[in-house]
Amino acid sequence: MPRTLKIYIALLVAGGAVALLATSFVFPVDAHIALEFDGGSGASGLEKLAGIAFWTLAAFFASALPVQMPGGFLVTVSIAPVIAATAIGGPFAGALVALIGTTELRELRGKVPWYGVLANHAGLVMPAVACGLVIELLRPIGGSVLVDFIATVLGALAYFLLNLLLVSVLMALRTTTSLKQLLVEDSKGFTTSLIALAPLGWLMARMYVTPGAGWWTTLLFALPLYTTRVAYHRFVEMREMFTQTIGALAEAVDKRDPFTSKHSRNVQQISVDIGREMRVNAAELEALEWGGLLHDVGKIGVPDNILLKQERLSREERMVMNAHPVLGAEIIAPVVRLAPELPIIRHHHEWYNGSGYPDRLMGDEIPRLARILHVADAFEAMTAARPYRMTPLSNEQALGELRKFAGIQFDPVVVDAFVRTRWAHDVRDPGRKAEARPIPLLAQHAARTVQPGFDGPAPGSPAADLA
Repeated sequence: MPRTLKIYIALLVAGGAVALLATSFVFPVDAHIALEFDGGSGASGLEKLAGIAFWTLAAFFASALPVQMPGGFLVTVSIAPVIAATAIGGPFAGALVALIGTTELRELRGKVPWYGVLANHAGLVMPAVACGLVIELLRPIGGSVLVDFIATVLGALAYFLLNLLLVSVLMALRTTTSLKQLLVEDSKGFTTSLIALAPLGWLMARMYVTPGAGWWTTLLFALPLYTTRVAYHRFVEMREMFTQTIGALAEAVDKRDPFTSKHSRNVQQISVDIGREMRVNAAELEALEWGGLLHDVGKIGVPDNILLKQERLSREERMVMNAHPVLGAEIIAPVVRLAPELPIIRHHHEWYNGSGYPDRLMGDEIPRLARILHVADAFEAMTAARPYRMTPLSNEQALGELRKFAGIQFDPVVVDAFVRTRWAHDVRDPGRKAEARPIPLLAQHAARTVQPGFDGPAPGSPAADLA
């Protein structure tokens, strides 16, 4: 574990402990949270404790089945009972419910390390305290239902924002992802939770304290809580099914050639790793994930006698092979959900100096994600056997080729990012060449006026391995 992460977890736990201790003295548990046993007007300490225990159990059951969202963070519906308990019992009661009630089954089964458990719970105590402080500050402004609702929703907003910040800092220290990127990505999921669960938490609190209703009426909210959890799960499930369908299509294309089995899957993984190193956003990572799987889907239209040919392709055969990015983009174009992947599929064979295909794009004209996938595609192809080259290059040789052709075929920045991934771990890096000079105008013109269907680069260059 990095030293900075250890320090952060220690500070997080210490901050949670101080917040819990301070609120216990300043904000005693409100009597409204009490579960009255004898129907009397007063609320004993035992009845207050029973009320806290009730909301703790409600939060525990709501936390039992967290849903992992595509960004990696976990979402539970336990936020609603935590907000309700905070609105009724005050900051200290809410902090206790957040501390104990958010315990997950995976924690009880020992699947989360002890320091992870401490960090998870400490990261919820302080947001619950912040929620309670906002409610305490705003509620005295008026006693109407509207004011109570606004106070609770704003308190929930404080809870979400502080929780978002604490979790994002933790993830930034654990990964190479920037804090800004995590805040932007995770805020989408947290916003959805706020809109769905904050009003629900307020309703649960109102029913709990309404005369003639009581604690048992809050159990009726188990259905909407469960429905919300199912909605999260269905979203993740549908996305996973979509990814699996894309993966099956890519596998079917790859299996036409026994030498390219798992090629698309490997390219996908390398591309995503490079994207993370370059700190692309979540939408771009998803585009790399699906674009990596589908980048060669156009080869479904390449005849076997060309696709599997072991000898050098003729000019006409090369024209057919070089058409696969355009054909792939045409195949995927009707799928609206895959619109971000189209530039990757069409342009993953463009060269940085403008001599690639199909559109002779140059430098930054080539979509950044296509430049990323080009490097991943080249490395995977060079380190795997092919009919025209049965002996694959070693990782060190392949990295040397990437460095050699950086600024010519590949974006040097992308090659630098690739070197930092696990795929280049323990591989001797020849290092980046002197900074590439601007491409002369004459060379740019020559690159853009190469006759369509050119026979391709000389054998042995990386591009010859991408066919």
